[in-house]
Amino acid sequence: MSDMNRHILSAFDRDLEGIQAMIMKMGGLVETQIRDGAKSLETRDEELAEQVRQGDKAVDALEDSLNEEAARVIALRAPAASDLRVVLSVMRMSANLERIGDLAKNMAKRTSVLSQLQPVNGSASSLRRMARDVELMLKDSLDAYIQRDAELARDVIARDSEIDRMYNTLFREILTFMLEDPRNITACMHLHFIAKNIERMGDHVTSIAEQVIFVVTGTADDLPREKADRTSFDPKYSVQDSEE
Repeated sequence: MSDMNRHILSAFDRDLEGIQAMIMKMGGLVETQIRDGAKSLETRDEELAEQVRQGDKAVDALEDSLNEEAARVIALRAPAASDLRVVLSVMRMSANLERIGDLAKNMAKRTSVLSQLQPVNGSASSLRRMARDVELMLKDSLDAYIQRDAELARDVIARDSEIDRMYNTLFREILTFMLEDPRNITACMHLHFIAKNIERMGDHVTSIAEQVIFVVTGTADDLPREKADRTSFDPKYSVQDSEE
């Protein structure tokens, strides 16, 4: 290998390390957003909720910087197929992290509203447990990426079905609370939006894990993921919330 080729390879490796460091930093911020968003809901801490809302700006800024750097690397280094796969996967992962950050921000937005309403029988603590599981899934998916561990990534994907089951259980509980006492309806609607947002976080984490498998194996797993969220199949109960 010529000195010039060695220099180009070394420069690309440094660029790739920089991009991967950015995705890990972004992932750490999003983990904190999930944790603090759920904590602010359970403790009715409006100041912490505001921190989550403001923290989303840092996540967005990191995504912009990462995409710019990735585009620069592709244009300047013209990476080979396997290296290009890594760069493109990081860009896709950053998009999923940005969406999770938006969903955590949405959760925090509702804290100030819910803090003015009567608590609904431990629902906030159930949501925090659900969010904690998603946070651990995200941590493991990022670890799987660094370790290039496809099996750990597949384990993360399998755990998403438990998030769906938790959501379904909570959804039924929320419906029961509304039927038992109409005064709970407003609070329960907000709680349902939050539960759905956490369930969506799990979907985005699963997409990150799928990118890990793609980086490691060069192919995507062919088996479709079965969603255990059945509530969306009934239009009477289908409720949408924006990721903004």
